[in-house]
Amino acid sequence: MSFNDDEPIVASQDVSGEKPAAFLAGKTKATIINKTTAPLEESEFKVMLELTGAGSGNDRSGVDLVTVLDVSGSMGGEKLEKMKIAMLFMIKKLSVIDRLSIVTFNGGSHRLCPLRQITENSQAEIEKLVNALVANGGTNISAGLQTGLKVLNDRRLTSGRAVGIMLMSDGQQNAGGDAAQVPVGNVPVCTFGFGADHDPTVLNAIANNSVGGTFSDVRNQDNLSIAFSQCLAGLLTVVVQDLKLTVTRVESTIVKVSAGNYIQSKDDANGSVTVSFGDLYIKEVRKVIVDLLLPAASSPAGSDVLEITYTYSSGGKLFDANPIILTVSRTGRTSVEPEREEVMMEENRLRTAQMMKEARVMADDQKLDNARDKLVEAQNLLEDVVNDESNPLIEMLKSELQQIKRLMKSQEIYEKQGRPFALSSETSHNRQRYAAKGDDVEKLRMFATPRMDAYLEQAKSFDEDPSKPLPSVDEDEKQELAADPLAPIVGALSYYIQTAIQSLKSIDNILNKAARQ
Repeated sequence: MSFNDDEPIVASQDVSGEKPAAFLAGKTKATIINKTTAPLEESEFKVMLELTGAGSGNDRSGVDLVTVLDVSGSMGGEKLEKMKIAMLFMIKKLSVIDRLSIVTFNGGSHRLCPLRQITENSQAEIEKLVNALVANGGTNISAGLQTGLKVLNDRRLTSGRAVGIMLMSDGQQNAGGDAAQVPVGNVPVCTFGFGADHDPTVLNAIANNSVGGTFSDVRNQDNLSIAFSQCLAGLLTVVVQDLKLTVTRVESTIVKVSAGNYIQSKDDANGSVTVSFGDLYIKEVRKVIVDLLLPAASSPAGSDVLEITYTYSSGGKLFDANPIILTVSRTGRTSVEPEREEVMMEENRLRTAQMMKEARVMADDQKLDNARDKLVEAQNLLEDVVNDESNPLIEMLKSELQQIKRLMKSQEIYEKQGRPFALSSETSHNRQRYAAKGDDVEKLRMFATPRMDAYLEQAKSFDEDPSKPLPSVDEDEKQELAADPLAPIVGALSYYIQTAIQSLKSIDNILNKAARQ
């Protein structure tokens, strides 16, 4: 069966007034952080690159969202009601440029509706479908995932659309094949383990198989609306798609590129490494640390060490940023310039995340004592971080370590609570993207964006009273624009200024080289 019956987007009259012009350039802001000097002798050198989603949501791409929902027998009662409320929140937040399809699964899978444009009429009809859901049968996660992917892959309208799958399950897969082996292609899949008996290993694997997907541990049934809202906040603020960063050696050797578990491709002949990030949300940040080896220099001078480029698409159009050449001053001074604090903080995060992963692997091997020792070691290393003021990142890492350590009190507690929490933490750190973790959805907010923070409060309020009106996504965007009216243009201005500065530096380098000859 083909699912090429997705509804077209019928334009509605915009009564909100003129929107600021959209710029293709500047939707991602590139920031380079590094020491300005390096010694003359062969030396190691670190460069941190930050790619930040810029602009505003007023010119966002429409979203094609497929929710894949577990309606097996274990979802009966309060769980099913909580899921319905979470779904109603999402339906009400989508707008006329978005489309939604709902897939359910138990022993098999069923597409409740095709990708439907969200209008007042379709909202009411989709809400009826959700309210009529009943729970029975087994748990065939693979069938649900494959049907959800087919809905997106068979679409007729694809150009310029953001896509996503949100898959929720409360149990162990006991029918069909292994969902962890299903190829998902370029579709980001966010998975949600609901309740105390879900299979975190499978759900985490599904998310990791996708580009930019995350696994959220929603152990507390009351937190499902909040967890769903965080993923939705991201999808409704996708500012660029298919974001790729390429770093190319100049007068250096690239030793390592640290970018989580995003796909890296190397061109040894060209001396370049490309990292593929997929979608980027507004105000979301991707930090990449590039470890370089600088060759010995014969005399003090400026040295071009790295070329940085990035590309992305927006609204179906490709943007290729102008190359940035990083120049470092090679100096014979005996004093060594200290490493930048921002670089050290990111290295602390990467180290802590790696140690938490090592502890999780030990706990999986039933070596809880070793796992707890590893977490204590990580805690002690964070305590040694010298900082004049309390650093929010360090404090969140400490809280995360404390939570994981508490959930490794016994093997039984770890199996039920610790493993889901640890895997959710891993996927969040690897993707530099927020994921809900256990009962701490309001406390552990690492990588959360401003829209996610706003939707957290809205979801809490909606859970308390689903009949209460919700702000529309258009109203969310207007509120953000009122708070930051320059947001639609500041990214483009920053990009063009950066390009002009780079051009002046290139001219200066040419003149300096000519003067030395």
